[in-house]
Amino acid sequence: MWEAGNVALTGLVTGGIYALLAVGFTLVFSVSGILNLAQGSFVTLGALVFYSLVTQAHWSLPLALLGALGILTAWAAVMEWLVIRPALGQISYTNLLMLMGGFLILYEGGAFLLWGSNPYTLPPFTGAQPVAVGGLKVPTQAFWVLGTVLVVVVGLWYGLSRTTFGKAMRACSENPMAAELMGIPVPRMVLVSFSLAAALGVLAGAVILPLTSLDFGTMADYTNQGLIAVTVGGIGNFFGSVVGGVTLGVVEQFLSVYVSSLLSTALSLVVLLLILIFRPEGILGTVRGSRLDVAERGIGRGFLAPAIDPRIGRGAALVALVGLALLPHWLQGTGLLRAVNITGIFCLAVIGLDLLTGIAGQVSLGQAGFMAIGGYTAGILAVRAHVAPWAGTLAGVALSVAVALLLGLASVRVRGMYLAISTLAFGILVESLGNGLSITNGPAGLLGIPNFSLGGYVFASETALYYLIWGLVVVALFAALNLIRSHRGRALRAMHIDQAGAEALGVNTVRYKIQAFVFSAVLASIAGSLYAFSFQYLSPAMVGSQTSLDLMTMLVVGGIGTGVGPLLGVVLLTFLPQVSQSLASFKLLAEGLMLVVFLRYLPGGLWGTVLQGVSAASWRWWRASRAWTDPTRLDKEADA
Repeated sequence: MWEAGNVALTGLVTGGIYALLAVGFTLVFSVSGILNLAQGSFVTLGALVFYSLVTQAHWSLPLALLGALGILTAWAAVMEWLVIRPALGQISYTNLLMLMGGFLILYEGGAFLLWGSNPYTLPPFTGAQPVAVGGLKVPTQAFWVLGTVLVVVVGLWYGLSRTTFGKAMRACSENPMAAELMGIPVPRMVLVSFSLAAALGVLAGAVILPLTSLDFGTMADYTNQGLIAVTVGGIGNFFGSVVGGVTLGVVEQFLSVYVSSLLSTALSLVVLLLILIFRPEGILGTVRGSRLDVAERGIGRGFLAPAIDPRIGRGAALVALVGLALLPHWLQGTGLLRAVNITGIFCLAVIGLDLLTGIAGQVSLGQAGFMAIGGYTAGILAVRAHVAPWAGTLAGVALSVAVALLLGLASVRVRGMYLAISTLAFGILVESLGNGLSITNGPAGLLGIPNFSLGGYVFASETALYYLIWGLVVVALFAALNLIRSHRGRALRAMHIDQAGAEALGVNTVRYKIQAFVFSAVLASIAGSLYAFSFQYLSPAMVGSQTSLDLMTMLVVGGIGTGVGPLLGVVLLTFLPQVSQSLASFKLLAEGLMLVVFLRYLPGGLWGTVLQGVSAASWRWWRASRAWTDPTRLDKEADA
């Protein structure tokens, strides 16, 4: 009995932290309609800044807490003012969602450079020995956590429900346009919501630091747990967020102790997926006024790349094919061919992701989950059942198609923000199963995977593997470009721009969504299998949630929705860090910075920017040539 009580107490403490995170999500979403994927990073940043001020600057605990609050809330306010606020109404909701993911990666990279990968912790604020309460042994720090959560929740409830300022914030969440007409400064309310959410994260990080160790990698974990909590309770519902956080913490702790610590997250994610599919507004949430799915709002516009002359395109393709065919001969003896092969594997996965997200508008934050399914299926069958690698690859594709069909059917019920959460949960679920199942060898990874072979020929050398991988890349890219130019491609674009309008024109959006999911899953599954056969090893970290964010970054940097462009992003973010280990330390920081900069200022990515420049130069050349042949022609056209 007392053991269960101690488990419940630990879960309550963890749930209190989740509740603060969930309330932060709700504050930002309610006022601005933004799903702040960087919310969890303020827990870790708050803890690390707090730690540094205490141990290195030798500040007292209260002063260090005030310092961490001041530094990070000011930073959150500046980022909202300089980057996020101007982006509202200028970029699409899909890009806005990825922009917040970019901040998460940026903060991870910055924390890694400043504090390294070592975990940090502090001694309890008061007393190292637990306090006996009845038959329970309560750590003294638990009183600090629970007290902080109680004070913050009660204070926020009072402020939001009883004060004029709180009522103004609630008015912004109900109807921003009407609130602005009544004289409420909506932009200021958005800034306050981001600052308050950051402060909640800092408080959570400071009080939990003596109970656990934190490093840069825990940012994504806290974001994920906060998302689960707020989705279960109801996004936009203050009381539901608190209940969702506490419930998640208690249930997760009981599952860890009495079922499996490695599978507790997986079970929580299964529950989350079921809630998203059957009750996306959450258990305690209610749909008020307009749909909670803010992706239905017309926020900004997506990027449409300028068309390129087909003759130029065919010529460039021919040159590229010749270059690809000769590349292994040019790289002989350099040791770079392996990096080129890894780049090709990620190109396969990104081609499918571009069709799904860039063309069809279905935001997927768990694409690496399909790489994991393909890689583990092929690897396990090859190692444990001695199945031929090509047959194991096909088995992985079949399993990925089955999962994609289920995920595609789920996307019929949810879209936009809820779909992004669903795919994120799917990716984390697959990663959790990889860590928790004995058949995958857990976190240690699957060893002894053989080289890929087909018809008795073993692709043992990097050169042989090169032609296999890049041959598949050429075929996949050709198929994707033809699909984009076809009637299906036009239907997918129409569905992306306005789903209701596309349905009114007779487009079967259900079928096209599922087809896009299946196509992207097949390519990701093949990429995952080749990944496993190339390294002859596969671990959950290689195909985890961080890899999904990497794929999304490659897509954006190269040029989302541009077909060929994403391959440039893969080359930049995969090949260069593989070649230079000195660049690898800056990989996360560079990815996050590029994701934010490109989404905010260059939504067309590298390829889209090049196409815009070529198109503008061609237009100026045409105008100049017309004026040179007939100086009066342009004036006549202007008068007409």
